[in-house]
Amino acid sequence: MKQNYFLKKSLLFILFFIIFSCGSDNDYIPVEPTSPVVVDLASVPYAKLSDYKFFDGTMKNQVPSLDVLPYEPASQLFTDYAHKKRFVWMPKNKKAVYDGDGKTLIFPVGTALIKTFYYDNIQPGNTTRIIETRIMIRKEEGWIFANYVWNADQTEATLDPNGSFTDITWLEEGTLKNTNYRIPSSSGGECLTCHKSNDKPIPIGLKPQNLNFAINYASGSKNQLEKWAEVGYLDNNFPRNIVSTVRWNDESQPLEKRVRSYIDINCAHCHQQDSHCSYRPMRFAFSETTDLTNLGVCMTPVDIVGSGLSHIVAPGSPERSVMHFRITSVNESTRMPLLGRSIVHEEAVEMIDEWITTLDMRCN
Repeated sequence: MKQNYFLKKSLLFILFFIIFSCGSDNDYIPVEPTSPVVVDLASVPYAKLSDYKFFDGTMKNQVPSLDVLPYEPASQLFTDYAHKKRFVWMPKNKKAVYDGDGKTLIFPVGTALIKTFYYDNIQPGNTTRIIETRIMIRKEEGWIFANYVWNADQTEATLDPNGSFTDITWLEEGTLKNTNYRIPSSSGGECLTCHKSNDKPIPIGLKPQNLNFAINYASGSKNQLEKWAEVGYLDNNFPRNIVSTVRWNDESQPLEKRVRSYIDINCAHCHQQDSHCSYRPMRFAFSETTDLTNLGVCMTPVDIVGSGLSHIVAPGSPERSVMHFRITSVNESTRMPLLGRSIVHEEAVEMIDEWITTLDMRCN
């Protein structure tokens, strides 16, 4: 009996050894990593930014979690010199669809667009300070806004739909600047003023024309549209000959194209059909400003906002141009854009004035 017992034990040991030692590496089935991001459409917006799990590790470092993809537009909306970090996240097996070079991509339900605003060289200690993170989330019924204000310790950001102001003093290219930075109200309609079409919320910068260039990812440099298609965030049927904007401060590009790119990202979302300034005749979209009339060249102003202003753009004369007047104004009733800035974007004004000065034509 004892001999049979040991024989059975021996056979079981041999069988166990065969099962667990004779397999090949090809039998190993890897476990696909899953994104930690949580966007429950029934519960968003969450009370805290950390609840979404968009960022890996210390949140202020803005290291994106798995499947959270950074992106950049060619030219950026000016917001009192704030720096911005932008990210997109989509649910598994969902992707955006191309709808035209200058039209916002059509995003699937569940998409989250994340934009963090921050300053470097904050005085007196030359530190970095994150001010806010704005999120747009695509729900079944449409897009919603969620604005999060960062605490002084830079450890968390909390939902604040009401808007507020905060003083910022920093060095910009060695020059001391100050602004009473406006964190917009999502509940009071400030976000909707710019982000709307037919009074419905929409994203405004995520157009193929603005993304059709390479940026650096953790895996290396790649065209953003190609990267989006590679990771499954964009249907791969988009054209490869997209007419694209350029970086407005890239002096290797033609001056007019730089001006058109800057005006597109800063002004076109309001100056288009069914948007906030659709009643005005200018049409500032990049695809429309090959016609200089749409840029306001030789266009007689409807509103009298200052003396001696003969045209929206008076060729050769920035001082007689309403465009120059508005982009140098800090008065809330006359400045352009209406929201998002309280100080003058001096470098852009210099570029636009140079362009106006080079226009060699007579107005009727």
